[in-house]
Amino acid sequence: MAKQINKKIVLADGSEYYGYGFGADVDRVCEIVFDTSMVGYQEIISDPSYTNQMVVMTYTLIGNYGMTDEDYESKALTCGALVVREYNDLPSNFRYTKTLAETMEESDIPGIEGLDTRELTRKLRDQGSCKALITSADTPKEKALEIIAAAETPANAVSKVSCRKRWYARTANAKYNVVAIDCGARLSVIRTLNEKGCNVTVMPYNTTVADVERMNPDAVLISEGPGNPEDVPEVIELIRALKGKYPIAGVGLGHQLVALAYGAKVYKMKCGHHGCNHPIRNLKTNTIRTATQNHNYAVDPVSVDETDLKVTHLNITDDTVEGLCCEKDRVFTIQYHPDTMSGPAGSVGFYDEFIGLMKEGK
Repeated sequence: MAKQINKKIVLADGSEYYGYGFGADVDRVCEIVFDTSMVGYQEIISDPSYTNQMVVMTYTLIGNYGMTDEDYESKALTCGALVVREYNDLPSNFRYTKTLAETMEESDIPGIEGLDTRELTRKLRDQGSCKALITSADTPKEKALEIIAAAETPANAVSKVSCRKRWYARTANAKYNVVAIDCGARLSVIRTLNEKGCNVTVMPYNTTVADVERMNPDAVLISEGPGNPEDVPEVIELIRALKGKYPIAGVGLGHQLVALAYGAKVYKMKCGHHGCNHPIRNLKTNTIRTATQNHNYAVDPVSVDETDLKVTHLNITDDTVEGLCCEKDRVFTIQYHPDTMSGPAGSVGFYDEFIGLMKEGK
């Protein structure tokens, strides 16, 4: 029996895209963005940086290897919705424990398949991200547009994904102690720090300077996360208080927060960077590698010139700032995911630099 069209997406400009629902059967208004990754839908849907966002997957087949317990990037899924060309509900991976649809239903995430994701992606690329509603196919367009217009953009998404109290990720024979400020930290970064010989204390985004100092860390990590960095002044003030006292590394949102703490500015991008194929030039070594990214805001390069920071990495496609450093304060940042760099050295650069700073302080 043929499936019946039962869901649609309505964009703020009135465009409608019809398809078939999977996951949670709920209506939701989100900012809609597209992700160009060919694999990794589990990591994408569990990435806290996608909080409150409707993600359009440009790769055509999604769901075919299911969901695996060891591969989540966060303990709670906060993605707004998922849009795919073709959903597969018969996973072929021997490691899978649940289907994607089962996981989305449990986490209250709606999905839609069967629409033309190529057309939708091109529209978002050319016109920019916007609000969109995923709803029943029989919802009148006028009613849908009213719902979109009335929906407010959630403020301070970091507060939704940050831990409520500190927790520990310890490893055997640890050499260093790292405090990670959780703005939406991905578990893969914590795991890699453990593998590199670091005990990690993960602390809430609104933790105090005294709480950090009480941990006596060798370094501080400002994590990735969702939303506008200007919504979390608590972290900006924390960075200002800690810089110069400890080595600090900022990743993703943390990169933007460090920039703001030093007096630089950030701006909202047209459609953001979401995908695993972004070419990054390291200005210190003049090498190029591709990396995974997930952000809607970027650092204003002109404003960096008026601070103690200097640009260390650039995105080749649009010259956006991908890395910063302040050598005298032992602070450096990257905009991309550190554990996803291509090439024989992979992510060695970020973690080696971070550990090198800690080693110098011993």
